[in-house]
Amino acid sequence: MKPENKANFQRVVRAAGYSMKGLKAAYIHEAAFRQEVWLALFMVPLGLILGDGAIEKVLLIGSVLLVLVAELLNSAVESVVDRIGSEYHELSGRAKDIGSAAVFVAMVLAGITWALILFF
Repeated sequence: MKPENKANFQRVVRAAGYSMKGLKAAYIHEAAFRQEVWLALFMVPLGLILGDGAIEKVLLIGSVLLVLVAELLNSAVESVVDRIGSEYHELSGRAKDIGSAAVFVAMVLAGITWALILFF
């Protein structure tokens, strides 16, 4: 293996490790993320079963995973805001509210996706 290929591979391995560390931290410290992971463990296989064809399966599963992505980003924003300080600041509150809104929109999208595919 060429030295630059080895370095690229090592970077990918390190990045995967950081990602796993982030998933673990979110699971340990964020109750909402834990709940959504358990729901996803139920809904992803259900999406595989109920989806009629590859496109429907991808939409059902992808909409569930998008909720997890939004929750991870929201948790990251909340962690940074909390690190800056515990005193109330309008911008801190706004950042947290916007992160929460992103999770809500992802959940609405998932609900609409599942409803349209399964009932129409």
